[in-house]
This record gives sequence, structure tokens and C-alpha cells, in this order.
Amino acid sequence: MKLHEHQSKEIFARHGIPIPRGKVAYDAESARDIAKQIGQPVVVKAQVLVGGRGKAGGVKLAQTPDEAEKQASAILGMDIKGLPVRKVLIDPAVSAKSEVYLGIVIDRAQGAPVIIASSAGGMEIEEVARVSPEKIIRETIDPVLGLQPFEARELGYGIGLDKKLVPEFTKIALALYRVFVETDASLVEINPLFITNDQKLVAADGKLVIDDSALDRHHDLEMLRDADEETPAEREARKAGLSFVKLDGNIGCMVNGAGLAMATMDVIKFYGGEPANFLDIGGGARADKVAAALRIILSDPNVEAVLLNIFGGITRGDEVARGIVEALNQVKTDVPMVARIVGTNAEEGRQILASAHLRTAESLEEGARIAVEIAKSR
Repeated sequence: MKLHEHQSKEIFARHGIPIPRGKVAYDAESARDIAKQIGQPVVVKAQVLVGGRGKAGGVKLAQTPDEAEKQASAILGMDIKGLPVRKVLIDPAVSAKSEVYLGIVIDRAQGAPVIIASSAGGMEIEEVARVSPEKIIRETIDPVLGLQPFEARELGYGIGLDKKLVPEFTKIALALYRVFVETDASLVEINPLFITNDQKLVAADGKLVIDDSALDRHHDLEMLRDADEETPAEREARKAGLSFVKLDGNIGCMVNGAGLAMATMDVIKFYGGEPANFLDIGGGARADKVAAALRIILSDPNVEAVLLNIFGGITRGDEVARGIVEALNQVKTDVPMVARIVGTNAEEGRQILASAHLRTAESLEEGARIAVEIAKSR
């Protein structure tokens, strides 16, 4: 679950990280009032859960309250990467002589958090890694010991900070790690971390991504979820307890198991097709969950064919088949479907699908090849 910039920075502030003390406005008139209260030039920033806001025109400097109102009016209602801007953050403008990057992410290969710092703040860290990898310093954090002060200091010196700033940088890095651990985050970053003209550090922007699996113990964070930032398909998938990611292809995929879902997508690509989604119904999924999954897939107008790849271990093949038939009774569609079901009650599942005039396949390779051929012929 992603948090907005203003939500992330409020959490940072509670842990002692310095931030500009701005406020959120939902209309242009409120933006003007906030700018007037701040009493200095402000930055008007679109609050949407995507990157590239500045390039899209969603971040503007305003010298006066009237100008803040004008900029907010222009930004509110904008579409940034498919998401409408419904609120803006009005932050005091900060005079900075340079910017750095500081972030923590899970390194799944090492099975540990990694803290990353860079002297190239304000840029996407992926772009820095591609263009100037020498500007990035990494430090693997021992999950038992946590981030140590000497490691944070080494990062500060490693990115070339003035030695007078290193103690403050160390405090911020340690605080950011506390945020990371206490919120069960998968990613937390400050980009940019301003170095001001008067030699102070200020978190000018913030990003916090919470591990969805940990939300049961973070009801306060769950309440911060912005449902308006989700697509209808993502919202329905979350409510149904499905793992779903929208992709750009035209072959819908419904699979039980994340690894099997990845393998299914790979085989579709091998036969020249493009997956339209990642969708894992999980183990033990019953008919109602399968029906919800199929409704989500069929709601995508780009889908030209659907491949259902079910391994009946915990999940029974006949139960999945009944879910498919139930979904087709609820959602009328002419999209062709191919089902591959193996394992527990697989034969019963195939018979149910055959009676509903759905095509079945004996293997994943056969199912993927048929689905790709159907999609290409439509």
C-alpha cells in the first residue's frame, strides 16, 4: 500500500525527521489561504501515487498567495499517468544549495534491508543507477542488529557530505530506519533531502510503501489508504483477497499460486503472446473467489483470450470449474477461454467446463499456445 507524500512526511516528522510544515488543500481557495498562513513563497505539489509529477506539471512554485491559488487551480483536476489530482500539498519553499537521496528497500536476494544514499538527489534512483552508478552508496542492514550509527556515518561521508552535516544525516538515516521497521515498509525514501543554504537538512519529499501482508497489525495505516487512487479492478481484487497486477497485454491469466502465475506468464511470452495481468487466486479458493477473479479479468477491454491454469492441490479442480461457470452466468462475454486443470478432482473440473462448452488443455504449453493463437486471430 502506497502512502501520499504528505502522509509519508507526517510519519517521518513523528520520528524526528525535519520536513517543511505544509498543509493539504482540496480546492484553489484553500490553497491561497494556506499560502497566506505560511507567509512566504510556497510549492504547490499534486498528491497522486505516481512518480514524475514535476515533469507532468504537477509541481509549481508560487511567490504569493494569489499565485498559489492560480497554480492550484491549474493542477487540481490534472491527469497524471491516468490518475486525477484531487488534492495538492502547499509546502513552504526551501532554498537549497544541493540535494541528496536517501532510501531503504528490501533486497530479496540478500534477504535483508538495504539503505541507499546518493549525491544525485531529485532524480529517480533507477536513472541514477543507469547513468551514474558511482554516485550511489549501498549498505546492507543486519536484520537483527539494525542500522548502526557508524554505517549511517559512512554513507554520509561516502556521498561527499560536509563533515558538519554528517551527524544530522546520521540521525535522519537512523530515524528513517525506525520508520521502515515500525511500519513494516517494503520501501521508504526521501528524495530529495535538501541541504539548505544555512546548512540544514530537510526532507522535501517522501515516499512510503507498506507491505500489504502486515496491514493486519497496522490498522492506523490501513485507514490512510486512498481508494480513489486504485482502479476499479484493483479495488475489487483487494476486497476479494486476490493478488492482481494489471499489465499491457491481451491474454488474461487466472492462476492459483504466485510461482505458477509467473511461469504461466513466461510460457505465454514464449509462444509470442502478451499477458494482460498477473492474478493469483491463492490456494483453497472457492467458487465465489474464482468468479470474482474472472469478473476482474473480463472487465479489461484489451483481453482477447483467457488462460486459466489451475493446479489442484489445496484448491479442488471441480470447485474452480464451478466458479468459472458461475462467473460466466453473471458476466456475459464472447471472450474465448482455455482452461488447464490438473490435480485434485481435475477430471471432474474438466467435465464441468466441457458441459459449459469451454475449451480445455492437457498441459500448460498446450493451453498457452492455444490462447496465443486465439488472441492473434481476433
